[in-house]
Amino acid sequence: MTLSTHVLDTSKGRPAAGMPVRLDRHDGTWRPLAEAVTDDDGRLDGLLPGDSDDSVAGTYRLRFGTGPYFAAAGTETFYPEVSVVFVITDPGEHHHVPLLISPYGYSTYRGS
Repeated sequence: MTLSTHVLDTSKGRPAAGMPVRLDRHDGTWRPLAEAVTDDDGRLDGLLPGDSDDSVAGTYRLRFGTGPYFAAAGTETFYPEVSVVFVITDPGEHHHVPLLISPYGYSTYRGS
């Protein structure tokens, strides 16, 4: 399984560079697997490399640090964190979970 994300700040019409992101897996409790920060294009590739022992079917969560991101820009936000929980049924596939954010809203979808 490989996993990536792309964060776009719709209030600016630009990528959300420098946003902290954490990947967790649920095994009876949430267990952290990886942490990183989005690049200048708002992207994170290879959050979970396909050869990792953690690349298994299950329930995962991406936690996006929207509070620190907006604070660094001097912008107030209603959502200090966005958590996206999703289920991986086929760990052989690539999974892409984009996030569209603004200070007062967000949306996500399964990308390709």
